[in-house]
Amino acid sequence: MDYIYLFYILLFLVAFLYASVGHGGASGYLALMAIFSIAPEVMKPTALLLNLFVSLTSFIQFYRGGYFKWNLLWPFALLSIPMAYLGGKVGIDANVYKKILGLLLLIPVARFLFFSNVQVDEPKKVNTVLAIIIGAAIGFLSGLIGIGGGIILSPVLLMLKWANMKQAAAVSALFIFVNSLSGLAGQLTKGIHFTTDMYLYVIIAFAGGLAGAYFGSIKFNQKILKNVLALVLLVAVYKLLLTNA
Repeated sequence: MDYIYLFYILLFLVAFLYASVGHGGASGYLALMAIFSIAPEVMKPTALLLNLFVSLTSFIQFYRGGYFKWNLLWPFALLSIPMAYLGGKVGIDANVYKKILGLLLLIPVARFLFFSNVQVDEPKKVNTVLAIIIGAAIGFLSGLIGIGGGIILSPVLLMLKWANMKQAAAVSALFIFVNSLSGLAGQLTKGIHFTTDMYLYVIIAFAGGLAGAYFGSIKFNQKILKNVLALVLLVAVYKLLLTNA
């Protein structure tokens, strides 16, 4: 089987699952591109661009469901947006980039395996100062590595009991969109490289995101897909951290 078709199938599944939990999917796209040996200078802007389409689609679905809370978003987004821009402007050695990405991919693995069904019946009030600091750190990593940051923000919201699953998904979706846009703007200042198949990537990811956002905003059992995605991410972690490929 031609590997490019396998890549397209996995891209659809990644977009579907990430959108179903309010994420743009950048960490998943980066994992796939790492497995298929796509160059880091192409990986970062590609993941952020795909994020824009998928995260916005996901946000609209969760917003329509009444799960979005502005007071949850603004403290995290306040400094994350400018920090994502700064992170996008920073150049980073390809080997260092792969190691950082490999470590960050362990977060979505934990998210899908251990934080899939966290129940928060009575969300606590957000600590504004702490939220601003967390948002700034996530924003910088978003621009530097090419992720939207939602895969980090969502577990934080759940662990600190500041939001339930659906609220965290809605807030993370818009957080990803604004950070991806800002990080992409920062990368534009030093030049961006896209693959010639980018239009197909966007179509496939958008289709997967649209389907995932729809099913994610209603009751939907995602356990098997989450386990599969966690396995894909672990393969990417192994390749990034323990091999020279």
